[in-house]
Amino acid sequence: MAPRRPYWRGYLKLSLVTCPVAMTPATSESEKVRFHTLNRDTGNRVVSQYIDSVTGKPVTDDQEAKGFERGENDYVLLTDEDLETVELETVRTIDIETFVPRGSIEWVYLDTPFYLTANEKIGDEAFSVIRQAMEAEDVVGISRVVLGRRERAVLLEPRGEGIVVWTLRFGDEVRSESEYFKGIEKKSDTEGSSALETVIKKRLKDWSPTMVSDPIQESLLKLIADKKKAKKPTKAKASKSAKDDDEKKSNVVNIMDALKKSVAKELKSRKAG
Repeated sequence: MAPRRPYWRGYLKLSLVTCPVAMTPATSESEKVRFHTLNRDTGNRVVSQYIDSVTGKPVTDDQEAKGFERGENDYVLLTDEDLETVELETVRTIDIETFVPRGSIEWVYLDTPFYLTANEKIGDEAFSVIRQAMEAEDVVGISRVVLGRRERAVLLEPRGEGIVVWTLRFGDEVRSESEYFKGIEKKSDTEGSSALETVIKKRLKDWSPTMVSDPIQESLLKLIADKKKAKKPTKAKASKSAKDDDEKKSNVVNIMDALKKSVAKELKSRKAG
């Protein structure tokens, strides 16, 4: 898979050391099978558009605006120029001002991972100095950056020759686990636990990305490939009859029905295993 283009470019700063950096998403769903919504009768794609809720007329791109609701059917309109006036310094600079011990942040606060690298050759040395200093102290940095017009708290963790940036969920976004785990029996059967510990040891393996492969994705790709082979091209005719229309409808591939059967078969085989 070819490297993706940077999602964000700016500067990484620690004290008096600054360097140009680029941030790229560490995960991707571009390889996932995606479906278009079609008109079942014609086989044509269905498109969506914004409609004025009162007039019922379509709204063009240049007519769209951001609005904050201050009352029922009453909004404060904000233009792109308005939003630019409240941009923060973190739009283009990740200034690390706080450090915490590595591993001290609970997993539930980690949101989306990005790879951070030096963006220009001239910044390689400064980037390496910052990364190595954090690695030597076994810490991660906490900072803020604007992504998609929203300021996000981020964690910076040295990893190999680069830095992994995790956007962090805010405190009010994380629910307390105690609300859900209370009332669970703390004591357990000693013999039962020992027996299961033996099972766990037998099934213990080193981590591999193949452990989280997607069998449904593989089945979908095979299904689509089979459908492509089965669907024969039809010759264009000068005139169309009702019979021709019926034949055209019958040639429209109903992938959703086939998908349901494929998923049901996959789940059944997994349960049987």
